Amino acid sequence: MTRPTARVLALLELLQAGGQHTVASLADRLEVDERTLRRYASHLVDLGIPIDVTRGRYGGYRLAPGFKLPPLMFTDDEAVAVMLGLAGAADSPAVSSASGKIRRVLPPVLAGRIEALTSTMDTTTTARRRPSPDTDALLTVADAARRQRTVHLGYAAWRGRESQRDLDPYGLVLHSGRWYVTGWDHDSGEIRTFRLDRVRAVVASDQTFTPPADFDAVAHVLTGLAAVPYRHAVSVVLHTELESARQRIPRSVGLPTEVDGGVRLTMRAERLDGAAAMLAGFGWPFTIESPDELYAEVEALAQRLLTSARS
Repeated sequence: MTRPTARVLALLELLQAGGQHTVASLADRLEVDERTLRRYASHLVDLGIPIDVTRGRYGGYRLAPGFKLPPLMFTDDEAVAVMLGLAGAADSPAVSSASGKIRRVLPPVLAGRIEALTSTMDTTTTARRRPSPDTDALLTVADAARRQRTVHLGYAAWRGRESQRDLDPYGLVLHSGRWYVTGWDHDSGEIRTFRLDRVRAVVASDQTFTPPADFDAVAHVLTGLAAVPYRHAVSVVLHTELESARQRIPRSVGLPTEVDGGVRLTMRAERLDGAAAMLAGFGWPFTIESPDELYAEVEALAQRLLTSARS
């Protein structure tokens, strides 16, 4: 923050946290001197915000007990960040409602500037419509994960089969607009990943658990997604270094392993023409191990590129 108004609002935000704050600590947080900090506090008093002042060497400020501020007080930067986040979210009634509420409480000048931004901006990707999880289920699982409590789930698999299962939720992951929970599934006796939009009911229990040390929820979810059955199982050897492959290949595609002559990538693909395009996009020479049908798709892609380059 560089403008005085932004720093005054930041001071108000710090005081909202409650408790007594010394002048020195507040000045340090806002990166200003103590004289300037006192001037900011005077601005808040002038705005009608009741601030209790303690005099003396170790004096400081706090909000008067019982005082409540309006629910939304955004700086320009904060308002822009929130509205851009909503603009990039998949369309839903909740997103539209939240956007409308925020627009109604913004100052007219700022609201107009944000409207100009959102009406003229474009993105390189379109937010895909995804089934949204039940809000109460999402928050219940998240709270259970934080408190390390086992939950009982009513779950509907992708083919419609419903089941009841107990789960130790190790972590939640938002990937490509979809929420997942991963953890120890008591029924299968292994770590499993579940889509939260398929959770039909959830109840937190008093049973506690301890997650594995350094458990990486993101890595587990992406690895699991890469192993989802598709029509084709693809295996190729990429003639590059392992570190380069790890940097370029998303974990949701597959996990490369080092072999003689390069790096083996095994992955699943619904369409082989898409797999051919992705492999070509990496820019490395590669050797196809399976399936044989991938050869034809690579040749067809090469022919299309040559035809396009000559036209």
